[in-house]
Amino acid sequence: MIAFRDFALRRGERLLLSNVDLVLQTGWRVGVIGRNGTGKSSLFAAVQGEVEADRGDIDVPNRVRIASVAQETPALDDPALDFVLSGDASVHAAIQAEANAFAAEDWEAVAEAHHRLEELNGYDASARAGKLLHGLGFSADTHGRPVKSFSGGWRVRLNLARALMTPSDLLLLDEPTNHLDLDAVLWLEQWLLRYPGTLLLISHDREFLDGVSTHTLHLHDGKAKLYTGDYTAFERQRAEHLRLQQITHEKVQAERAHLQSFIDRFSASAAKAKQAQSRVKRLAKMADTEAVRAERALRIEFPEPAKLPHALLRVVDADCGYRAADGTQTAILHDVDFILQAGDRVALLGPNGAGKSTLVKTLVGELPLLSGERGGHPDLRIGYFAQHTVESLREGASPIDHLSDLAPGVATQQLRDFLGKWNFPGDRAFESVDTFSGGERARLALAMIAWLKPNVLLLDEPTNHLDLDMREALAEALSIFNGAIVMVSHDRHLIGLVCDTFWRVADGVAKPFDGDLDEYASWLRSRDNSNDGKGTTRAAPAVEPPAPAPAAKPRKGKANPHKLAKAEAAVADLEAELSGIEKALADPAVYADGGARGVELGKQQASLKEALEAAEAELLELYEADAA
Repeated sequence: MIAFRDFALRRGERLLLSNVDLVLQTGWRVGVIGRNGTGKSSLFAAVQGEVEADRGDIDVPNRVRIASVAQETPALDDPALDFVLSGDASVHAAIQAEANAFAAEDWEAVAEAHHRLEELNGYDASARAGKLLHGLGFSADTHGRPVKSFSGGWRVRLNLARALMTPSDLLLLDEPTNHLDLDAVLWLEQWLLRYPGTLLLISHDREFLDGVSTHTLHLHDGKAKLYTGDYTAFERQRAEHLRLQQITHEKVQAERAHLQSFIDRFSASAAKAKQAQSRVKRLAKMADTEAVRAERALRIEFPEPAKLPHALLRVVDADCGYRAADGTQTAILHDVDFILQAGDRVALLGPNGAGKSTLVKTLVGELPLLSGERGGHPDLRIGYFAQHTVESLREGASPIDHLSDLAPGVATQQLRDFLGKWNFPGDRAFESVDTFSGGERARLALAMIAWLKPNVLLLDEPTNHLDLDMREALAEALSIFNGAIVMVSHDRHLIGLVCDTFWRVADGVAKPFDGDLDEYASWLRSRDNSNDGKGTTRAAPAVEPPAPAPAAKPRKGKANPHKLAKAEAAVADLEAELSGIEKALADPAVYADGGARGVELGKQQASLKEALEAAEAELLELYEADAA
């Protein structure tokens, strides 16, 4: 249990939080939300004892083991698997002691190390570390690579895996889905649902928050308010709270006006003086109420393309990949036929490393085709966003400087007006990007793309570092954009609002996927359900995976009707039981006993999900036999 008592937190001269009084119970999974700068990361630092409260206390039990993701990863020679395994310091030390004892042929020390590993349940530690790496997208052949050989984004994943490996009662995750692809996000969501401890999670991914959190802590205007339920439940409760607050404020103001009117009219009257004085006292005692202050809604837009031909871009019979300086070719995708027309909204789905970014770079023209044909309309104008777009912003330059490079000779006021629409108002347009957050840099990169008035947007993970408000604004702007969009993103909410066509990139092939994101998640589970941590994957089906079974109903065919009815009933029973467990988990009363009941229900939920997957697979086999 974590208790905040009259807690206040200041950073420099700025008061981030004040008058915070709340209790977080054991076993809760709390989504911590709020606009950038409201103190989310500082709150985590305070919980870990890295910063002191300006006033009040945080009560975190001494015996609570806390795990969090390190912000930096040193350039180590240690293999990736060993780095992750070191997250469990006790087990790692015992394994090292065992290895040293073997090398020294000290058999007594070997026996002691064996006993220690048995006490710690450490014999499966390497397998657990391998599963974490596998789930976060590391193939088996990378587990032995030194940490220093990985790029920045992959080192972030290594830090995350190490934090998940660390034994903990309290897990603090600050934007864990940044630098993850959709597959890894879906895996992480399932892992966190099985985590038995207390989770505090900062995230700007509303689908992820909806999938994981049991409670929501909203930081706003120096206050922290706790809501029961996920992000969607928070939005609903907050809207109702603001509505009631405004009604109360208006009633109080009306009564104040009525009292003041009486005082003004009769304060000078001898006959009414006593009554007027009584109303003066009543007015002074009335509790003040605050009007609802509308938060400034963030609005951005991609201007109407100067020209919008119907047929924009095509790739035909193409092999996509990389050509080395010595002429050696590495094909990632084969026989790609991709035609993009005005109004198309395509999301690229696929396992990590399958070639999504390769396809985007090929469409941009950044990667030449290994074979085949790429063609575009003469009026084609591409807006391309990728991580290197953000990283290529010039240090020391301002937003005005960057826009001036794109539009030499354009009046500064016109550039300022445009940047103001992208939330760089006033002097912010002249500030150096060196002081900008990751979200502000990404917003500037998107603004520069919008200035060019493209008719095709190719977006590779555009939401990294963007907060919830900016993601909503981006989704709205993309929804009304008249050109074509091809997007790679781990943000399911953004994909669901913007894209109406899915392409699956896997096993060297890119082709349309006839299904939604839920069906894609099911395909991922069927693709690799061994979860052995070795990085192996099952071969993808030669045809599209069948859609989930329709509502149960009697069917005639080759399948045994009794088996079919029994399998359908089993699925229905498990779904009903799982629904009951999930409703129970959303009830705050479940956590009143210190969280033991909530932990037990969480274990039951994980067990039921596994049983339901197996039952659905059995039912699907019967349906296929029936249709054969």
